[in-house]
Amino acid sequence: MQKSLAKTYLAEMIKLLQGLDTRPVDQLIGLLHTAYDEDRQIFIFGNGGSGATASHITCDINKGVSFGKEKRFRVICLNDNIPTLTAYANDVHFHDIFVEPLKNFLRAGDVVIGISGSGNSENVIRAIEYANQKKARTVGICGYSGGRLKQAAQLAVHVEVQDMQKSEDVHHMIGHIVMQALHRRASSIV
Repeated sequence: MQKSLAKTYLAEMIKLLQGLDTRPVDQLIGLLHTAYDEDRQIFIFGNGGSGATASHITCDINKGVSFGKEKRFRVICLNDNIPTLTAYANDVHFHDIFVEPLKNFLRAGDVVIGISGSGNSENVIRAIEYANQKKARTVGICGYSGGRLKQAAQLAVHVEVQDMQKSEDVHHMIGHIVMQALHRRASSIV
């Protein structure tokens, strides 16, 4: 009898999650708490599935954590502005779709989070490198070996798995962990 593909996938995910180093996730939560306390902007972005994760995390923090609060998180997803993104891709270069909008808004001390399943998306790397030059706090959420993003970012949240879907699944879960941690803290602030 053939083993269920769903059970196989879930068993592999359980094993992956049990081996995940959560210290960088805790550091990311701390970094975002600091950004909130210092009234910093948070920029997040990625391509494809990583871009969808960036959008989801942005929504979770802007609405899920901030709704009903006097003071709110300020999170901007750079891959959500399709006209700006495609204008830069068409008129400049696809490699510059994230770095160019950062040039408009980024200030020293802001947080810049790039997500890349492979860790080697050139447009993500360029934005992280630019943010480092501008004295922002940078985070790379990556999979596989971590690629160049793991080296470029000041904080690497690395899911070492050689499978894009499993990498993206864990990245999405990390977003939910971060959201719940931030929500708990925001709910305790009077």
